[in-house]
Amino acid sequence: MIFEQTPLADVIVVRPRVFGDERGFFMESWNQQTCAEAGYDWTFVQDNQSRSSQGILRGMHFQTEQSQGKLVRVTQGRVFDAVVDLRRSSPSFGQWFGIELNATEHTMLYMPPGCAHGFYVQSESADFLYKTTDYYHPQSEVCLAWDDPSVGIEWPLVEDQPPQVSAKDATGLSWEQLPYYD
Repeated sequence: MIFEQTPLADVIVVRPRVFGDERGFFMESWNQQTCAEAGYDWTFVQDNQSRSSQGILRGMHFQTEQSQGKLVRVTQGRVFDAVVDLRRSSPSFGQWFGIELNATEHTMLYMPPGCAHGFYVQSESADFLYKTTDYYHPQSEVCLAWDDPSVGIEWPLVEDQPPQVSAKDATGLSWEQLPYYD
């Protein structure tokens, strides 16, 4: 695996080694020892999977209690994945990072606890997998408005059409209303 630091503190792009031929491919999508040897001591307790259609935007979610670190990847399709740093003590507080994740390149993204996260489906559909460092805690889930101008995420919208969002995501909080992490 190759680990690449992004402009956000502790947000890491993970590129697995992929072995392929005309029959298909093989890759190791997670190896605790490999990550530890590279200096990343990530422990995951829950795996999640979603399938979404083109134009769906999920996010920008985070939990104020049981904050989750996430290792995310796409196994079918293509998404634009976005992270916003909500940690006041971080040198990248208030900044965002986005990357395309797709089933062809197998790239993964790790974000630590204290970040808001979301993704937008660019392909006809996408299967999105993520490992989390803590359990889902719906009572403390918060949503940052996906289109908050203070944050300014540059979503690559298909044909410049507005994304489809859930009722919860449509009422996301502005940057000024958010509870931040220390």
